[in-house]
Amino acid sequence: MNKKALILFGVGVLFLVLVVVLINFKKKDSGVGDNDIVKEISFSERPFVSLIPSQDGHWLTLKVEKIVIDKASSLDYELLYSLPDGRTQGVPGTVDLKGEKSFERKLLLGSESSGKFRYDEGVKEGSLTIRVRDQKGKLLAKFSTKWHLQSEEQELTSVDQKFVYKFDKKPKGIFFVTMETFGLPNGEALSTVEGGPYGIFASSDLPSGTAEGWQATSGNLFYK
Repeated sequence: MNKKALILFGVGVLFLVLVVVLINFKKKDSGVGDNDIVKEISFSERPFVSLIPSQDGHWLTLKVEKIVIDKASSLDYELLYSLPDGRTQGVPGTVDLKGEKSFERKLLLGSESSGKFRYDEGVKEGSLTIRVRDQKGKLLAKFSTKWHLQSEEQELTSVDQKFVYKFDKKPKGIFFVTMETFGLPNGEALSTVEGGPYGIFASSDLPSGTAEGWQATSGNLFYK
């Protein structure tokens, strides 16, 4: 009986080992992880991404345009932002592209329950990460940037402080998001940039100002 029990125990251990190996193999083969080695995406193929604040600053409209990466089938996005008390909130999502080259989503800086909204006050900055995947879920490309939400200030700055836009006159009642956009919209002839591009996205028209050391394109996009 002892010998039979040992045999059964050994078979059980072997079975568990095989199950673990198969699960790990499937995970690796599916490519759903975020540790895949992805090819370098040329500047001309990078998507153009923007976050446009609402008039009250409680919503950000995420727009991803010019999705031309070969075999792109779906896109994951993750918007993170910090609260004044140090907590971090997140707004994740997945989009089935279905052959489309662009999409947009309205993202709430807060929460919603039974049609009632609770807005997170004092949001100033956060990050945005998008991941492009093929039909099998394999990671094709990953892009990340930090964004800065401002209002009632004399100048706009990127979170990394590399980009500064100074208004000719301090604006009132307008919210702005300053962020890197990864690429440029369709129609832009640039094939590469040394800095940026940074975009300024406003809840209204962008007031006049200057970004010393940066070249402007499309009015609210800047590069070096």
